[in-house]
Amino acid sequence: MLLQDRVVVVSGVGPGLGRAIAVQAAKAGADVVLASRTESRLTEVAKEIAEVGRRAVVVPTDINDEAAVTNLVETATSAFGRVDTLVNNAFAIPPLADLAVVDLDQVRAGFETNVLAALRLTRLFVPALTETKGSVVMINSAVLRHSRRTFGPYKMAKSSLLALAQSLATELGPKGIRVNSVAPGYIWADNLKWYFNYLAQQRGITPEEVYAETASTIDLRKLPEPDEIADAVVFFASPLARAITGACLDVNCGEYHH
Repeated sequence: MLLQDRVVVVSGVGPGLGRAIAVQAAKAGADVVLASRTESRLTEVAKEIAEVGRRAVVVPTDINDEAAVTNLVETATSAFGRVDTLVNNAFAIPPLADLAVVDLDQVRAGFETNVLAALRLTRLFVPALTETKGSVVMINSAVLRHSRRTFGPYKMAKSSLLALAQSLATELGPKGIRVNSVAPGYIWADNLKWYFNYLAQQRGITPEEVYAETASTIDLRKLPEPDEIADAVVFFASPLARAITGACLDVNCGEYHH
């Protein structure tokens, strides 16, 4: 029970990693504030959290809307009287195109959601996190570790998010607030399963063969699952990481070393 009676706010709660972070935090003893645009998903996750004996508050939120984000902060603090950890998990995949030809307005829109929205949300939670000597966890990506074609806009946004986390760690450290990042590699959840099924159909092989080919290049010969990545978030939110800030922890089963 690493997070016993703490309060964790998770943005971008969907069926994959966001849900796993919220549920694993609850299993570690936390009450959870759930935020995303789709209320039906939030309600489903809230039921799971209730089943493990913890409380959940559902707050439909568009993190690009300042009024909605302000409401999220006010609802979280009034519901539980405290906030111990903010997990910035919400994101939008920028256009997958070479930097030489990509539409700059689309790149700009990606920065709005992936970087500036995380900054806005974090700033609004600073007063509450100062009271609890709390923490912030930014969900980043293994795109930090490679420069493959068409991933340039995505890498730009996530690299900026890492710089944001590191700078906030320095700025907020004197208040007792820690800021860290988790960078997942593949996430073996619904979206990736669908993609592997698609690749299998295109090549006339099974999805299991696509998985095996992909895993064969990774040290642990497996792809990370949402709960495994969520456990790294729980670690950063817990007292076990009380002397860690400005760090980025790769959770990729050894796909990349950093």
